[in-house]
Amino acid sequence: MAEPSPGLIQRALNAACEVRPPELRATLASFSLVLVLMGAYYILRPVRDAMASDWSDARVSLLWSLTFLLSLAAVSLYGAAISRIHLRHLVPAVYAFFAGSFALFWLTSQHLGGSDLVNQAFYVWISVFSLFHISVFWTFMADIWRKPQATRLFGFIGAGASVGAMLGPGLTTLLAVRLGPEALLLLGATLLLATLPLVYWLQYLKDRELTADTAPQTPPADILAGNPLAGFSLFLRSRYLLGIALFIFLYTAISSFVYFELKNLLEAHDMAARTRIWAIMDLAVNSLTLLVATFATGRIATRLGLPFTLACVPVFLAAGLLVLAALPLLSLVVLIQIVRRAGNYAISRPGREMLFTAVDTETRYRAKPVIDIVVYRGGDMLNAWLFTGLTQIAGLGMGAMAGIGAGIAGLWALTGIWLGRRFHQDNLESRPEGYNTELNS
Repeated sequence: MAEPSPGLIQRALNAACEVRPPELRATLASFSLVLVLMGAYYILRPVRDAMASDWSDARVSLLWSLTFLLSLAAVSLYGAAISRIHLRHLVPAVYAFFAGSFALFWLTSQHLGGSDLVNQAFYVWISVFSLFHISVFWTFMADIWRKPQATRLFGFIGAGASVGAMLGPGLTTLLAVRLGPEALLLLGATLLLATLPLVYWLQYLKDRELTADTAPQTPPADILAGNPLAGFSLFLRSRYLLGIALFIFLYTAISSFVYFELKNLLEAHDMAARTRIWAIMDLAVNSLTLLVATFATGRIATRLGLPFTLACVPVFLAAGLLVLAALPLLSLVVLIQIVRRAGNYAISRPGREMLFTAVDTETRYRAKPVIDIVVYRGGDMLNAWLFTGLTQIAGLGMGAMAGIGAGIAGLWALTGIWLGRRFHQDNLESRPEGYNTELNS
């Protein structure tokens, strides 16, 4: 039977990411899923950030530490859930659980009003959710798509997160005063529940439209029995996973450096000017991310390879930090911040998510959250204290810190090159699910 001519949507997606006809609906469903997820998060995020203005720096630092500890506990509980819940229902169960938790916070706020304890608990909880929901999403994506598809499609799929990141704050802006911040908790919970049919539809499309030749087939009754802490041991035994963790840790080091320098430089401006600068950066980041992720990331990964994809953003940042060391200007720090965030969302994050299509299902579901959440939050905490020690105790200025940051960015680039080469080293898509290779040696 002859293939029908491609429709308008197919032609548009071909221009963006070279999607193939059997992948069309699954690609759009994946894009929509992360859009709704990020929309829900960005509706709730302003509620969290507005609370922080009432607390001292010491209180916020304490809450960050509690976030790390709770993230560690949450990943362990997630590991226990993996051992008991059918994989087909695991992702929907996670999102339904978080939706229920936000509904519970709404109910508590109705009875306790503006309790500071409840507000702090929500601040910590949404900070845990901010990494957990997206880590679970990309785990699910790595289970749906195979390596060749990931290099073509993950950039475009990730662009859905940028659309959600723009629509969520827009809804919050329209509704926060009219309905009150507490009502936003219910809206966020409702959007999370709306992801459930999308998850099940993607699983249906994987079985029916992404055939055995193009998608991994996880057995329908697959339950990953085992130790709830197995993700930690899998992580520690694998050089490949340790490399991904180092890649993320070095990213958090650069993030902490740029964030603190920007915060300190903005101290000379009034609140209105600071707000305007942050808003301009958010708009620039989301716009640039959407453009690059939609039209460039897939082509960069397929034509230039994953080593280049993972190393290009660190190289740009290293160059920018070297310029900053010689010319410490606020405008330059703002530009570096925009490149860092947009480069991460559009290129580095999809690139590192492609790395998980080269490992088996157990590693994906058990070890990935350890890296995405525990390592990330631990990196945030350690690098924040490191920056404070180097500036407040050792007395290093912006020039010296920028030089250190450039060195870290260089190491980050080398780590990305090594990971990209390991990814391309073996053609794992032809091997059975769960196959152990030297990637896990």
